[in-house]
Amino acid sequence: MSEIQNNIPTEETEQDINILKKIRLEKLNDLKSRNADPFEITKYDVTAKNADLKAQYETDEKKIIEDADGDEEKINAGLEKIKEKDVRIAGRIMSWRNMGKANFIDVRDGSDRIQVYVRSNDIGAEEFKEFKKWDIGDIVGVEGFVFRTRKGEISVHAHKITLLSKSLLPLPEKWHGLKDQDMRYRQRYVDLIVNPNVKDTFIKRSQILREIRNYLDNMGYLEVDTPVLHTLEIGASARPFVTHHNALDIDMYLRIETELYLKRLVVGGFERVYEVGRIFRNEGMDTSHNPEFTSIEMYQAYTDYIGMMDIIEDMYKTIARNVCGTDVINYQGVEINLGKKWERLTMIEAVKKYAGVDYNDWESDEQARACAKEKGVEVDEGENATKGHVLIAFFDAFVEDKLIQPTIIYDYPVENSPLAKRKPSNPAFTERFEYFIYCREMGNAFSELNDPVDQRERFVKQVEAKKAQGANAEVDEDFVTALEYGLPPTGGLGFGLDRLVMLLTDSPSIRDVLLFPTMKPLNNNNNQ
Repeated sequence: MSEIQNNIPTEETEQDINILKKIRLEKLNDLKSRNADPFEITKYDVTAKNADLKAQYETDEKKIIEDADGDEEKINAGLEKIKEKDVRIAGRIMSWRNMGKANFIDVRDGSDRIQVYVRSNDIGAEEFKEFKKWDIGDIVGVEGFVFRTRKGEISVHAHKITLLSKSLLPLPEKWHGLKDQDMRYRQRYVDLIVNPNVKDTFIKRSQILREIRNYLDNMGYLEVDTPVLHTLEIGASARPFVTHHNALDIDMYLRIETELYLKRLVVGGFERVYEVGRIFRNEGMDTSHNPEFTSIEMYQAYTDYIGMMDIIEDMYKTIARNVCGTDVINYQGVEINLGKKWERLTMIEAVKKYAGVDYNDWESDEQARACAKEKGVEVDEGENATKGHVLIAFFDAFVEDKLIQPTIIYDYPVENSPLAKRKPSNPAFTERFEYFIYCREMGNAFSELNDPVDQRERFVKQVEAKKAQGANAEVDEDFVTALEYGLPPTGGLGFGLDRLVMLLTDSPSIRDVLLFPTMKPLNNNNNQ
């Protein structure tokens, strides 16, 4: 058996591809000249998916064999009966084995691949002659019956085959596939064609999102949508993307969170709300950051950050069990136990455990800065650093890379928690937590600040800091007004869907779980 002559060379060059594209264009023009343009076909009735066909054949075959009780004649009669039923499938030609008057092609649809047996005697000599001009990558419709070949492969024996769409560009070479990681992200459509296992990641992504919605819906949460375009630049440190609204003649900002609008809804009486929101941040890119990503934010009245800890821990266990079949998963060669009780440490406890430094020993900001200098810890705020700033710096330097198993770190300094409620027992800290898995922050939660006076003061400090960095920031006075009408005690939590999908699909990069990640344009094609 040999590959059909139209398969492309092992080492693809731009010249090779251009030559093959020219050949395929000539074939298409020939079809059009004979009123056989495949692009004029608008519909093809498919009766079954490949995966279902194969499963059904195995079921029918097993039943026939069992009912025949060893009688070969009955078995053969039963299998012949299956052949009386015609099926219609459609998909892309992925490989081709030329055997003269009979050819085998592999056709892949959205469910699976199936072998198709095409013979001149069955489809007609002229039709077979036309069929032999087609290429790997072409999309075809096949009508025929299902059978098992002598080599044991379930196949479709075609008695009619139709060209539904012409592929003008060759697929990457069969045995090597699309390996260039950059091109896989840029041309995800080709990646999905030649690396079908990639589809499993995005199918699982959809399942994960469905499970999140089911979980929250069953808890009485209401899913809502809030504005993507904001008139104010807000947020603690994230930089927004800026656009311009022509009709209003104002600059607007793509949202960096959904938090403030969701809390407005809690003020309005929606006591449990969540949003699956697309978020945009004009920041750096790495294996766990993309400029646009999907977040899940949820807010529940009359609970606090401890209540949100319990929810997220149970949610992750439930999602893992329902999607992966287990709450003990493998991520990048490390076993992660989501089902075991998650460790919970205050930030002070975590720094003491992993850095050997006790925040409570610092009697002043000066002592804290001196300790940081002694330990070689850089603090961004320099001589303006408070004890809280230094504690955060120690956490970043000594703790985060130790948090492999699920760990909740709570009670954050007020300096980096502008929207969290202060701890009544220690106003220097807030009722905030983040949870970490595989040394990566996965989500963030608060007992929400509902004191409008305190909130406005923190907004003012935040805006001053952003303006010092050159941002066009303003206090969100409307949100303060909402708080003045009264926000009940509320627990809030937000986490990135993409990082959760990375974890449950064992994907090393966020780009592996985004169908079309942000990419720098190629010099020769700004559309890529």
